[in-house]
Amino acid sequence: MEEITFKHTIPVQLRFNDADSLGHINNSVYFSFYDLGKTEYFKAVRGGVIAPKDIDIVVAHAEVDFVAPVFLTDEITVQTAVCEIRNKSFELVQRIVCANTQAVKCVCKTIMVGFDFKNNESKLISDDWRQSISAFEGRSF
Repeated sequence: MEEITFKHTIPVQLRFNDADSLGHINNSVYFSFYDLGKTEYFKAVRGGVIAPKDIDIVVAHAEVDFVAPVFLTDEITVQTAVCEIRNKSFELVQRIVCANTQAVKCVCKTIMVGFDFKNNESKLISDDWRQSISAFEGRSF
């Protein structure tokens, strides 16, 4: 995979209940950080809040590599980018990084699939999504 440029970054506020008994941020909490990153990324890509009737993508697969622990005292950000768009899916790459050092703490790869909720089946990634992502990322897919 080519080197990814992350054009979208958001800070994440850690909460006391995010930590486990060892003082680490619990692994299950990372997915809520990634969901927040996805939501804000999609808003940025589409130029604002997406109406529920216009949501036509779903998560089909997610895999996470935990690189280093995050502690309650850390300042972190979530970086998000699309690295590939296929016919019916696209791959989203996200990282949790230390805000001060940019040290990577965790990496998540998610496959998003075009989905037709009316017919309950996968569908092609719309031209709207394809064009919006290409414009935001500054490259064609």
